[in-house]
Amino acid sequence: MSKPKATSVKAYATSGATAPLAASTIPRREPTDRDVQIEILYCGVCHSDLHFARNEWGFTQYPAVPGHEIVGRVTQVGPKVTKFKPGDLAGVGCLVDADLSCPHCRKGLEQFSPTMVMTYGSMDKHLGLPTYGGYSERIVVDEHFTLRIPANLNLAAVAPLLCAGITTYSPLRHWKVGPGQKVGIVGLGGLGHMGVKFARAFGAHVVVFTTSAGKREDALRLGAHEVVVSRNADEMKAHAGTFNFILDCVSADHDLNAYLELLAPDGNLTLVGAPEKPLPIASFALIFGRRSLSGSLIGGLAETQEMLDFCGQHNITSDIEMIRMDQVNEAYERMLRSDVKYRFVIDMASLKQDGLQSA
Repeated sequence: MSKPKATSVKAYATSGATAPLAASTIPRREPTDRDVQIEILYCGVCHSDLHFARNEWGFTQYPAVPGHEIVGRVTQVGPKVTKFKPGDLAGVGCLVDADLSCPHCRKGLEQFSPTMVMTYGSMDKHLGLPTYGGYSERIVVDEHFTLRIPANLNLAAVAPLLCAGITTYSPLRHWKVGPGQKVGIVGLGGLGHMGVKFARAFGAHVVVFTTSAGKREDALRLGAHEVVVSRNADEMKAHAGTFNFILDCVSADHDLNAYLELLAPDGNLTLVGAPEKPLPIASFALIFGRRSLSGSLIGGLAETQEMLDFCGQHNITSDIEMIRMDQVNEAYERMLRSDVKYRFVIDMASLKQDGLQSA
């Protein structure tokens, strides 16, 4: 198979772990038979972008272009594409390719495929080059990994759904959260605020756990029925043994056992936050009550489309702060201070403006 032609497109890239992101150019392939070319309108800023840009996971190849919360408009399609046409709205999440033949792919669980190709930080099989993310003017993606965007939603506020949205939607669906259940959401950040919205929309009684009493009002605004300040032992004790499900969205070190004790018999605590260091687990907290502890990673393509359609039906989007492309380095520093409600989204029209600092 011959390589498709590549064209140069504008992007924001970093040249090293300590270098800032700056204006650059990257190669993108011309659409192959089953490809969809998308002009990127908005791109969310995920904490994973920062980890990747700064090589905190140890596999970054430079130049690196982050961004896997992508919303845009289709500009070109390959001749075998059936689901999209130029002018359609489209989205791209954390995955852009896989061979689709493994048992996981056949079950619609592409996120677990050993051949999955991530939106950035993997290899593009067509060009033999690293994949580059959404901090760029356009992207080319296999039709299977391209998502339909509900036209009734604020497009900028849809972008974080492609990561933060599916990351919280998937475990809530997997554990069959619904009416009559008591559900806890630990942490009220980019992930947690989406968990609150989904759990409420699913009909559960939603309780937010936060270390900050100042977040109580916002938690209630987002849909929580109750708010517990986790540093208050009496507030925590009052809920002991009563939760069917708890979604833990915190990436900082914290005591998981305190939340396991809040689960009812057969209750589950699912982690979507990723603390840097292993956290100790008391076996008795699991044994007494037949409780379980699990983790979850985004969702497959069918489930991600289901999530977007659900959001369209229920008018659910992320709470965002819009930034220009040249503000992304500042946004990274603010993200480290949790100084955002609740996700940054880049207006990619700003990438096309003259005067952006080049790498």
